[in-house]
Amino acid sequence: MRIIPVIDLLEGVVVHAKQGQRQHYQPIVSSLTTSNKPLDIVKAFMEIYPFETLYIADLNAIQRRNSSVNHKAIIAEIKQAFPKLQIWLDAGIRNRMDVTLWQSPDTSMVIGTESIQSLEEYQILLNTMPNKVVLSLDYMPSGYKGPGEFIQSHQYWPEDVIVMTLNHVGTQQGIASSTLQPMVQLSYRHHLYAAGGVSNHNDIEKLQSLGVHGALVATALHNKQIDSQILQQLLEA
Repeated sequence: MRIIPVIDLLEGVVVHAKQGQRQHYQPIVSSLTTSNKPLDIVKAFMEIYPFETLYIADLNAIQRRNSSVNHKAIIAEIKQAFPKLQIWLDAGIRNRMDVTLWQSPDTSMVIGTESIQSLEEYQILLNTMPNKVVLSLDYMPSGYKGPGEFIQSHQYWPEDVIVMTLNHVGTQQGIASSTLQPMVQLSYRHHLYAAGGVSNHNDIEKLQSLGVHGALVATALHNKQIDSQILQQLLEA
């Protein structure tokens, strides 16, 4: 089981993402550090465990906010501090211009289904991106959002696929088994990652039993419900 820590960036600080209600997100309050600065949060995560991958959601970019805050500089700062850390970046990629703006050699771009209108648009993006792509199947509080082809067949999936259940994000209400199970059954040699609802090692064990490859986690790390000992046990399992 692979655990990937998450930071959600909004106006230069890390915020607590909860149930996809982006208009209500507040700066993170963490048991790991008194800071909500992105680099401080990443340092706190890395003190728990030497994670190989970090997921970054740039909420300014995803929401198309007009802002003077430069998240590219913040991400570059994180990369400089942790050069071996692989970045999965969701910047709300919609078109070739977005790819040009955000693509970098050491970053895997996340394509969220909420941001694309059609399968054709997705295939154009794939042809534009020279680096690894991660697909996020986005289940909003109102249900799945995106082209239907992605939840009907694995034909268009890359190797790494996130099942993003935003209604569970930040709530610690447990994993969305009813959403995950059909995607696991649909997959074929894909690495599926669950995002939303993971609160402790019991949830991780449930994911393992479902056949999920990994999980994106934030709140459980900040609350110290998943700690160094648990992460080490997962590595040895």
